[in-house]
Order: sequence, then C-alpha cells, then structure tokens
Amino acid sequence: MNTPAKHSTPGLILATDLDGTFLGGSEAQRRALYQALQQRDDVLLIFVTGRDIDFLRELVEQPGMPRPDLIIGDVGTSVWDTATWEPIEALEQDIRALWNEANARVLELLADEPGLTLQPTPFRHRVSYYYDPQQLRQETLRKVEDAGFDWLLSADTFFDVLPRGVQKGPTLLRLIERLELAAERVLVAGDTLNDLSLFKTGLKGVAVGNSEPKLLEAIDGFDWVHRARGEGAAGIAEAIHHFGLHDEERTA
Repeated sequence: MNTPAKHSTPGLILATDLDGTFLGGSEAQRRALYQALQQRDDVLLIFVTGRDIDFLRELVEQPGMPRPDLIIGDVGTSVWDTATWEPIEALEQDIRALWNEANARVLELLADEPGLTLQPTPFRHRVSYYYDPQQLRQETLRKVEDAGFDWLLSADTFFDVLPRGVQKGPTLLRLIERLELAAERVLVAGDTLNDLSLFKTGLKGVAVGNSEPKLLEAIDGFDWVHRARGEGAAGIAEAIHHFGLHDEERTA
C-alpha cells in the first residue's frame, strides 16, 4: 500500500483471492475495507489470484484500490513484487523448473479431450481451460496426473494444469518462509475451490459468505477457517475482527 509508511512488523498479513473475495461484496463494503486497510501502517497486502499480471496492473490503478505489496498470480505459478512489477526469481525458479516449459506438451496431451475449451490468455507456468462438468472425463484427469502434472477444478468452470505440487497455498508458504513473516499474523481469504490450498496451509482463514458450496464442503472440520456471514470484502473485514487482527491502536 502506498501511504502511510510501512510498520516494520506487520500486524496483519492479508493474503486474499480477488474475484468474489477482495473484489466481492457491495461497493460500500469494498470501500469500507479498502479504506480501513489504507489507514493502517502495519498491513502487508498480498493478492493471491488466478488472474494474470496485465489484469492486475490495470486493477491497482483504479481509484481507491489498495496497492498490494506482493502478488501470487496465475493460481500460484507466478510471484511478483509490485515495487518493480518484476517476478521474484528466488521463488519462481523452482516453479519454472517443475514446469519445464510444458505448455506445448500439455496442449498436445489434451488436444482431443471432450469438454475443454482453451482460455485465451497465455500463461508462463500453467495451461488453463474452461470445462463442461457434464463432459469432462475422469480419464482426462488421470492423463494429466500420469504425465506428471497437477490439475485443479473450480467454480464448475475453470480447469488448470499446473506444475506438480504448485498451487496458491504452497506458494504462499514459501513466500512467508522466504520473507520470514510471522505466520500467526497471516489471514488467507477465498471463495472457490482454487482457494482450498490456502486453507490447507493451516493459517488463519476466512471463507467469505458467498463461497462455492464445494469449497465449504471441502473445509468441513477446518476449525482455523472462519465461515463468514458477510460476502466478499465484508467477510474479510468480519474475519479480521474475529481473529483479533484489527488495528489495536485505532480500536482503542
């Protein structure tokens, strides 16, 4: 975030999905959350999203939008420092090695599989499709696994082929370790199945009120995840107070 100057020890490290989560809720709810974050000097903001970097550059230029300090993009397969808008090489090198320039191989592997439509945006370390739940075959998923990749389905719409072991959650954990951040001050937020790996980290989490039913089913028993009543941004604000991660000085 731009101003005021950052506190040396973050009191809140917010690692949040965008669509339906940080960008969800009413305009008034979004404005309230964004202003509350911008008024604090102890927040480290991380966008954790399936979106690509071109979309994110445009997003942060919108009036009132908090500027993230870091971005985990492309469902965990890219990591960016927004001070320079350059990839963080120390974190991306392992992702790149696992992927091993596999885009063409994945396209060939899945060329004739039913129910898949290639997404128009090219990605560096993943291949992404739209899928039809009525047509996608279990054999297709096994084919991806047998070729040495992971697959990810979300919102009954999106199908991603990823480097083995790379998703939002594992990449966030590596980032926390790399920057020596306090894990107990982290709050992860999401709303669909592609956020499940965030909740599997064991970090404090919030499934916002408009979450995908399949995600809520998958996190059954995750007592470290708050199921918010508020949707989108309102759910994040609710969880910040639920976990005691609010600005204590301003609250006092």
